[in-house]
Amino acid sequence: MKGEASRKSMKRRASVIIGAAVLGASFFVSGADTRVTAALSSVSDALRPASVSFARVDMRGAPGTSAQGEVAIETPRATHVEMPTAVKGIYMSQCAAATPSFRRDLISLITSTELNAIIIDLKDYSGTVAFPSETALEGGAGCTVPDFEEFVEELHRHGIFVIGRLTVFQDPLYTKVHPEAAVRRAGDTSAVWKDHKGLSFVDVGAKQFWDYIVALAREAHALGVDEINFDYIRYPSDGNMRDVHYVHSTGDKQVELERFFAYLAERVRENQPHHMPVLSADLFGMTTTNYDDLNIGQVLERALPYFDYIAPMVYPSHYPSGFRGYANVNAHAYDIVYHSMKTAAERAGATTTKAAGLTHTPIMETVTVPASGTAATTTRQEPTGLYAKRAYKAEVMRPWLQDFNYPVPYTPEMVAAQIQATYDAGLTSWMFWDPANTYTSLRQVLKPE
Repeated sequence: MKGEASRKSMKRRASVIIGAAVLGASFFVSGADTRVTAALSSVSDALRPASVSFARVDMRGAPGTSAQGEVAIETPRATHVEMPTAVKGIYMSQCAAATPSFRRDLISLITSTELNAIIIDLKDYSGTVAFPSETALEGGAGCTVPDFEEFVEELHRHGIFVIGRLTVFQDPLYTKVHPEAAVRRAGDTSAVWKDHKGLSFVDVGAKQFWDYIVALAREAHALGVDEINFDYIRYPSDGNMRDVHYVHSTGDKQVELERFFAYLAERVRENQPHHMPVLSADLFGMTTTNYDDLNIGQVLERALPYFDYIAPMVYPSHYPSGFRGYANVNAHAYDIVYHSMKTAAERAGATTTKAAGLTHTPIMETVTVPASGTAATTTRQEPTGLYAKRAYKAEVMRPWLQDFNYPVPYTPEMVAAQIQATYDAGLTSWMFWDPANTYTSLRQVLKPE
């Protein structure tokens, strides 16, 4: 971060760390604030997006761009490590990354067990950017990591794959500095809308913000982060939704969000001759089973073309009571993870889908129109309601699993059941979320190195 902001955050770090567990109780969901109550052409396994053209905003003068608006080729500042065949990772908050004792503990946990990856906050729910940045806004209330690049190097020396989690549209800091880009109140369009926790969101259609996210992702990659994981890539959900007004999003939420995905993927990957960053996206768990957008814009098939990996947050505790007939969802951790990830893998591998998409082709059928009066029998083409899509390998699905106590204690048996469910669904990679960064139950089930 810039000098003054970094110094201020260093002074407050001790008090913030003490409150980490309390913060965890309020902000424990990776991209999902509370329970969600909702919920044939040639194909290939290629994970890169198809060539899609959208109107681009003027990039001239933006960080990491040339005067002509093109993303500049960046001189490598750091090395990267190869992604493991099966990623097995744990989350680390910005505050934990700034604390030596947490660093030592989690590095020891990873190097002594089957774990091989760590997911570190790049920008958290407050909008604070963790790493020293020429792009980041000053004044964030969260923790910063002044020696972020050196910490990444240390992780690499241990052979640990580094994933940087970047909270996107939930950004109170950005909306404070740029209220014109914020989601507004319908009752007072001059006022910024806030959710039940008092947090504000950037309007998905605010294209000026797209470049801010691109610049941060490219900066983090240049510091050695191997994979950029995008969270909160959605419209808001928890708050007075009848009082929401979108200034910049003028179309369908699904379409607006997919346009952002396309722009993000293209611009982050552009001019990366030294190391191509791996890109992943966090989606609500119920995107694996729903075809509607859950009123947040997220549809699984609309994300698949643009990211190397999709990370559904299939935390059992965040499924609504009654899902698949389960009155107590926490008593069915295995079933929920298995069904969700099995369905997601099948949808990824399919060559047709019910979901429309910017890269999808409508499948038509010939319908006979009987003769009538003087009109002869004719035929016409009508949509079938299905679309042709690329097929993706099942391995593009990499779930977020639960090792935090909500609303009941999550035991080692419940944690182990989620891992086994992932394997039984035909997948090999997983990531665990624990906002307190303790992983009490996971430690008891991990296999030794």
